[in-house]
Parts: sequence; structure tokens; C-alpha cells
Amino acid sequence: MRLYTPPKLKRGDKVGIISPSLGLHPIAPHRINRGIESLNQIGLEIVVAKNALKSNGYVSATIEQRVADIHEMFLNKEVKMIISSIGGNHSNQLLKHLDYKIIKSNPKFFVGYSDITVLHYALIKKCKLRTYYGPQIMTQFGEFPKINNYTLQSFVNIFIQDIESKKIEIFPSKEWTNEVLDWTKKEDLKRRRKYRKNTGFKWIKKGKSQGFLLGGAIPSINHLAGTEYWIDPTEKIFFIDIPEGSNIGFSMSISDIDSYFADLDNLGVFSSIKGLIIGRLMSMSEEDQHKFITLLKYYTKGYNYPVVMNVNVGHADPIFTLPYGETIELNSNKNTITLNYH
Repeated sequence: MRLYTPPKLKRGDKVGIISPSLGLHPIAPHRINRGIESLNQIGLEIVVAKNALKSNGYVSATIEQRVADIHEMFLNKEVKMIISSIGGNHSNQLLKHLDYKIIKSNPKFFVGYSDITVLHYALIKKCKLRTYYGPQIMTQFGEFPKINNYTLQSFVNIFIQDIESKKIEIFPSKEWTNEVLDWTKKEDLKRRRKYRKNTGFKWIKKGKSQGFLLGGAIPSINHLAGTEYWIDPTEKIFFIDIPEGSNIGFSMSISDIDSYFADLDNLGVFSSIKGLIIGRLMSMSEEDQHKFITLLKYYTKGYNYPVVMNVNVGHADPIFTLPYGETIELNSNKNTITLNYH
């Protein structure tokens, strides 16, 4: 995938904050404030979009206001990176209203995960801009007492630090968490979340494969089926992030996951890709974890490519920053996932 990659960030560069979907600042302003402090500590300055701190029900602001914020950040010559404050489920409302000529003429780093998947696809498809599935202001940079070092180091390696080797190993974090503390009651300011030891990658199907990276969060990927923003997954290494369900802190139900996997199956995703990465799951019972693995085996049955779970991607922390369209290699024999980063 031939995509444009902006130059590395320098100390003093400005980062723009947008809220393309949810707007949770009014109920948890401390998370935004801590996120800004975290970015300041690594030498980056912050520009908050005009409507990024608003809340209008289940979205931050109107469609027109959210679109205006994205245009504002891309047009601002001093802003070198744009990061979403948090995800949601309504970034898809913005796609047909964006001026892709503005974005293509003013390329810069664009970072976020979960529902931001739909914006990643649109910017890749319409603007040939390399975007990044990575940490957000409220969820990672706003963490107490500070952003997890694994998440931060990945972010710095990708966007700031000049790395001699162009091969970056995506290794498992030493520990991980999916605990949720109530932001509205500031429970997250009372203690660090409880972490558990990471047992490493789990290879559902073994093998070795290499390809360009594509994927994102279900159901956000599925929102794009049949639209002009869909990207052909053929020969790609595909990653899937399973978000929370209706219960905060818990994975979506096996029933819903099965339905979304069926969508991807009908779209020919499982039959056309060269490898599959599954991000670490939110809280799920042992019985449901077993059912989830059974689903994975069912939908990838007969296809000769590696499938790996428990990768630091998405909704369970910490997370690795993934650049769309870069070459990634899966190797179960060496128990490695390697990013060829340019």
C-alpha cells in the first residue's frame, strides 16, 4: 500500500485534539487534562479543537461541528498530529461530509482506535494517508498515575524517536489490564488499575506470513461494508479489535461477535487475508473465551495462514501503536510479530 507518511515529530510540535464521536469531557474533564499533561511531558504542545470538549447526547457535537473540527486541525499549519479524545460509535456520520481535498493537501499524523477505525479507512482510501491505530487522550494518555510505559514507548518509537533498525518487534507487554474504574466518580484518581501478568501470544493457527497491515474494531469495520470507503483486505495481515459490549468493562457477547464475524466472512475477509491478529479481549468468562476460540477456528477453517490472539491492540491496556499499510510479519515458530517500519 503506497501511503504518505509524515516526518517525525520534534519537541515543541503541536498536537490537535478532536472528538469525532463521543464527547465525555463534561463528565470526566480530569482525563483530558491528564492527557494533555502527558503529551506536554514528552515535549508536545496541544491545540484543542473548538468543539472537542462538548457533549451532545451520545456524540460530542453536531455532525457539522465535528467535521469543522477535523478540517480546522488539518488546515492548521502548526498542527503536526491529530489525536482523538476517545472513540464511540458515530464517526461514520462524518464520512460523506469531509472535504478530502483539504486532508490530502495537508497531510499529518492521525491517531485513534475503536470507532476511529472508520476515519482511518476513509483517510487511507480517499487521501492515501498513512494513519495509526493507537492511543487516545482520555483512555491512555489520561491514565492515572501516568500513561503506561509500554503504550508510551511504542508511541515515541513510531512518531518521535529515530530508530536505526526499520524492524520493530511487537512484543507482549509484561502485564495488562482490562479493569474499568468509574471516571465520573473519579475512582480512577484513587489508585492505579489492577494489572495481571501477561502470558504472551496465543497462536490459534501456526505458520509464517507477511503482508500489509489492515483492520480495526468490530463493529466499526462492518459499518463500511459496501461503501466507497471499504478497503480490499486481499493479501493483507488483518487485525481485529473486539470492543466492549453493552456492559462497561466487559467484551461484547459471543452472539454479537459471531454475527460480526459472519459479516466479515460474507465480505470474503477470512478467505482473502494472509494472517489474522486478534487484540486482547476485554473481560470475558472462561466459557466464553473457549467459545470465542471455537468461532475463530470455524471462520478460518481451511485457510492456511497464522492466527494469533492476545496481542496488545485496542481496548485492553497497554497498547501498541499500529501504522496502517506497513508490512508486518507473523511467525509462530519464533513466537514473533515484526513490523517493517519506514
